[in-house]
Amino acid sequence: MSPTHKKQRINAFTVLILIFVGFGSMTYGYTASIIGTTLGQPSFIKYFSLDTRSNGTGLISTTNGLFQAGGVIGTLLLPIISDKYGRKWGIAIISGWQSAILAVISGAGLASSVHIGMFIAFRLIAGAAAFVSLAAVPIWMNEVVPVHMRAGLVDIHAVCLIFGYFVQGWVGFGFYFWENGGQNAWRPPLALQCAWPLVLLGGLYWIPESPHWLIMKDRMDEARVILDRLHSNPSDPNKEYARSEFYQIRKQIALDRTLDGTWVGRFRKTSYRKRAFLAMGTTFFIQCSGVLVINNYGPTLYKNLGFSPVKQLLYPAAWLTLTLGINAMAIPLVDLFPRNKYIGVGILGCMATLIVEAALVANFVPSNNSAALQAAVAMFFVFQIPYGFCLDGTQFAYLGELFPTHLRPKGVSLGVAMISFTNIIWLQAAPTAFQTITWKFYFVFIIPGTIGGLIMIFYFPNTNGLPLEEIAALFGDVDEVAVYQAEINVHDGIITDVHAEVKEKLEVRGDAADKA
Repeated sequence: MSPTHKKQRINAFTVLILIFVGFGSMTYGYTASIIGTTLGQPSFIKYFSLDTRSNGTGLISTTNGLFQAGGVIGTLLLPIISDKYGRKWGIAIISGWQSAILAVISGAGLASSVHIGMFIAFRLIAGAAAFVSLAAVPIWMNEVVPVHMRAGLVDIHAVCLIFGYFVQGWVGFGFYFWENGGQNAWRPPLALQCAWPLVLLGGLYWIPESPHWLIMKDRMDEARVILDRLHSNPSDPNKEYARSEFYQIRKQIALDRTLDGTWVGRFRKTSYRKRAFLAMGTTFFIQCSGVLVINNYGPTLYKNLGFSPVKQLLYPAAWLTLTLGINAMAIPLVDLFPRNKYIGVGILGCMATLIVEAALVANFVPSNNSAALQAAVAMFFVFQIPYGFCLDGTQFAYLGELFPTHLRPKGVSLGVAMISFTNIIWLQAAPTAFQTITWKFYFVFIIPGTIGGLIMIFYFPNTNGLPLEEIAALFGDVDEVAVYQAEINVHDGIITDVHAEVKEKLEVRGDAADKA
């Protein structure tokens, strides 16, 4: 690493805009998880007669399954906007427009539903809006943060989405006690999902565009100004880090323009195809932890353990409070370890807790052994230690790092779409599975999750500490790397010192890319 790179510190402006854009992350967190407490509201179950219908369990499954189906559709449409109109407008038009308009429409529709079919239809729309937020925000974050704290800063996305989970958990718990609400006590928490995207849309005008995208569109002056603002600090008065980074991004994107950035091209080239499978494998293995089943069916799980309706809502809220704290503590840690091993160990840690959980449920449910039942609750809380520290935020940094600029929206969207696709299976099956095979359902997560954790540790690449422009070399695409930032010394935007072997790379590849 260059001296400039080592001394680079994050500045306050960058942190502030990351936190503000986190309202998009919060949109996903609240919208995705509100169904958990909704299903735990007796007024909701009674209003739609889900406890007396012969197909009540199937309808509960569908409320979650169609949400995830909407996520697959919406996420795969994201690159159309992010590539053409910009990363910020991927947040605004999709995460903002769709989440402000679609989330408002879906939130209002869900809150005013008078028939279960109407409720399920609006869950499909809500899924499309929420999952696009989940993908659009980390794409932008990966391209505006400095290299040395990339995963830690992108982890702000996870903290904000968990904050959305946290808010809904306590809102849902509080409305359980709203006696005047009667059979409509479940409606206000659903309507509240409209608030977060509206706040985001109101301030998004002042959020800077991704410098990578601006350079890709030949808007060099704008990109230089934004990089200076984002990545300069008092210890770097000459803006050497930002100018060096600007030069590398410019050279790299000039080369990227000569490459195939289509969906077909993603799977035609061996190295691109490998990255796509790594992205899908990462999110699939992480979802094998069963985290959304625990979150979305939390009240059901605690009901199966024999706890009262109040505790069925209290425990998930407390679980999300712990989750928020763990994700915040993870921010300074995630960049200290190899990405693949950090994620793999986290998955194996989650599997260990599920093994203990399955054993407790198999041996003590149903029973009057209060110590064993409390231990079963405790294991859900222990689960969040490896998940929150190692998986929740790290996966989004890793997805962004796997792909070059011209493929990043498609690559990240593919990985996020796998989250929703995988959970169509888990969430649709869970209510029936917990009724029929009970504790054995945990093995559906434990077996593939354990295998996946080991595969990640031993076979997935480590992208930690590399500029986004240099990661192509990990996949054998050395000719797609135009310049190495670590070897550049820049003053006022002019290269003044380049090592011989890198100078050759500049002349042979960088200049050729410029001409192209």
